[in-house]
Amino acid sequence: MRIAVVVPGALRQFTAGESRIELDVPADATVGTVLQTLAADRPTLHRRIQDEAGGLRRHVNVFVGDTNVRDAELLDTPVRAGVDITVLPSVSGG
Repeated sequence: MRIAVVVPGALRQFTAGESRIELDVPADATVGTVLQTLAADRPTLHRRIQDEAGGLRRHVNVFVGDTNVRDAELLDTPVRAGVDITVLPSVSGG
């Protein structure tokens, strides 16, 4: 099935300016499966999302549609065809 990863402006330097990356994943894909596929397709971007142990970096939130899955089932969260997965780095300031 086809899944889109939405890339915000702060991460587009790692995608040659692409705002959306279309990936083919298995029908029973989870967020973890999508991120593994992204690692093979865009390793530089992937390193900004997951750490060496496979966990999400602390400053990154992942949304499946409108649902933040950071604190839910996280990488085991199932995804469905046509859904957008948005990777959103935290922004701080003062």
